[in-house]
Amino acid sequence: MVEIINRQRHLKINPKDWREFGDKALQVIGKDAANATIVFVTDSAIKELNRRFRGKNYPTDVLSFPSAEEPFEIENAAQLGEIIISVPRAAAQAKENDLSFADEVRQLILHGLLHLCGYDHETDKGEMNRLELRLRKKLGI
Repeated sequence: MVEIINRQRHLKINPKDWREFGDKALQVIGKDAANATIVFVTDSAIKELNRRFRGKNYPTDVLSFPSAEEPFEIENAAQLGEIIISVPRAAAQAKENDLSFADEVRQLILHGLLHLCGYDHETDKGEMNRLELRLRKKLGI
């Protein structure tokens, strides 16, 4: 199950639509029993997170923060983590790539969920990218 948190006012966000898509994406990934949180933020908020956690002082489109369960956290084993999405960055990229805002956000959610599942496109010789492209087709994006 996906939880949606909106921390921006750039664009109106319909939490129900994004929760449903996130749940569908988890199902297609094979993690339908898992939970994740998606947080929609401003460029300044994601820039600060990118600087603090990755040492990169610029806004990015999506960040993923996997949850590492502690040995005593049996009830949280299904929590994959959080995905942070910059709404202004997603809107700009949608325009640049001739996509709808919704399709851009869907791609970012899928990308973030794959990171939460342990995939890393910077080190896996294209494995994550190939999987992401296959899953986009299954999800109709």
